[in-house]
Amino acid sequence: MASKEETVNLVDIFKDFKENKSIDKQTLITVLEDSFKSVILKMYGPSAKYTIIVNPDKGDLEIYRDRLVMEDGDVANPDTQISLSDARVLDDEAEVGDDVTDQVSLASFGRRMILNLRQTLASKILELQKENLYQRYKDMLGQIVTGELYQVWKKEMLLLDEEGNELYLPKQNQIPSDFYRKGDMVRAVVVQVENKNQQPKIILSRTAPLFLQRLFEQEVPEVKEGLIAIKKIARIPGERAKVAVETFDERIDPVGACVGVKGARIHGIVRELRNENIDVINYTPNINLYIQRALSPAKISSMEIDEENKTAKVYLQPDEVSLAIGKGGYNVKLAGMLTGYEVEVYREIDEDLDDIYLDEFNDEIDQWVIDAFKAAGLDTAKEVLAISKEDLIKRTDLEEETIDEVIRILEAEFAND
Repeated sequence: MASKEETVNLVDIFKDFKENKSIDKQTLITVLEDSFKSVILKMYGPSAKYTIIVNPDKGDLEIYRDRLVMEDGDVANPDTQISLSDARVLDDEAEVGDDVTDQVSLASFGRRMILNLRQTLASKILELQKENLYQRYKDMLGQIVTGELYQVWKKEMLLLDEEGNELYLPKQNQIPSDFYRKGDMVRAVVVQVENKNQQPKIILSRTAPLFLQRLFEQEVPEVKEGLIAIKKIARIPGERAKVAVETFDERIDPVGACVGVKGARIHGIVRELRNENIDVINYTPNINLYIQRALSPAKISSMEIDEENKTAKVYLQPDEVSLAIGKGGYNVKLAGMLTGYEVEVYREIDEDLDDIYLDEFNDEIDQWVIDAFKAAGLDTAKEVLAISKEDLIKRTDLEEETIDEVIRILEAEFAND
């Protein structure tokens, strides 16, 4: 016979299932019935006829057994058959060949039955819990969630949501400057929900453009309400981002609304993204104007568009080139990502000037040094010589000795003229 403790433990599983797993009543009833039938079939075979009635509000159940009435002495299986004399104790009108029903206690099934039922029920609860977790987070794809940092590994971080479910933030989905300690709360967007071998895995991201879009929706009511549409986002996570917005309500300034008074709205987003520099521009279907806005704050002199090959040659005054390229080349790169065009930046040079491109000095100056100057927006000898040595060091990040040598070579060229 099953002990009272075993029976109570089984009922506790029912209660835990009912109270903590957020399972609706009908699902609770179905799972309990299926678990019971599965164990009965395994232990007593298909001929055993048991009925279970679940009382989810009370957290208990009732069990009834149907048995075939046999002549006294002919009972071969007491789980499926009952003698006539015993049957008439339950029903005084019972006859041989009838079915009679009696209620049995859970404890009467014995220790083995109780253990099997507990294991089967626990397994079904776990399966259902995993399926519910998978479906819930599948419905949350693209939404921001918050998790508590539980553990940091080399390739990913493990977070726990408020119910203790595991969320994963891979290294490549973290902003490079992200730094968290165990117990910190981390916000990210759900980008993938896997279910391999019935093992749900929720993948998050802080680098996805969608994360930035959701932050705008949280901080800017006009975006959330659909009055302002985010047309495109280009990001280099943790460094810089460009966001193109538009509205069909002439009363709204979409850029101003997104930035907020004195930057109040966008500052919260910038802080969340580890001081990522965010440019908000007005979207336009006019590709020339769109590229000009995307290259802001640089001012473009002229442009050549090749719509078929999706390329744009942009010409600027010498002092605007470095602005167009931006630190680390981020500005021109993001402009290309935002517009879908490969943007090439060119410097407008007065043809009357007796100037020389730096590439022509590659027999005297290492190419990597020339490339460092070009990355800083300096393509010609006179452009380099027009800037102070201190500024050249800052803009190219080259050693002072290297800068001195380049200046010497360039000055010597013009001195010979």
